[in-house]
Amino acid sequence: MIVGAHTILYSSDAEADRAFLRDTFGLSHVDAGGGWLIFRLPPAEVAVHPAESSGAVELYLVCDDVEATVADLTGRGVVFESPVSDQGWGLLTTIRLPGGGRLGLYQARHPTAFDA
Repeated sequence: MIVGAHTILYSSDAEADRAFLRDTFGLSHVDAGGGWLIFRLPPAEVAVHPAESSGAVELYLVCDDVEATVADLTGRGVVFESPVSDQGWGLLTTIRLPGGGRLGLYQARHPTAFDA
């Protein structure tokens, strides 16, 4: 019985990225011990895309209004790598994490499986 999914972000500055998720995004979390924070994420879905080779994984956060979300997060000091672009299937931008990693942020124009 699958009861959830556990996503891992690898970071060269895990403490800074944990603080970012806690303080900037305000994500609820538990301390698994010694300050090792595990964050609650919103509902999730998984998609399988064709590729030349297998193994790559990306994390995208989904919002209902990307322009308003970008404005709000920019006011909190979040750095975006690119302006919002129209991909047809949605509106997309990329967040730069303090540790150097990236998170996609998009507003879906396709059906989502969140309530399935």
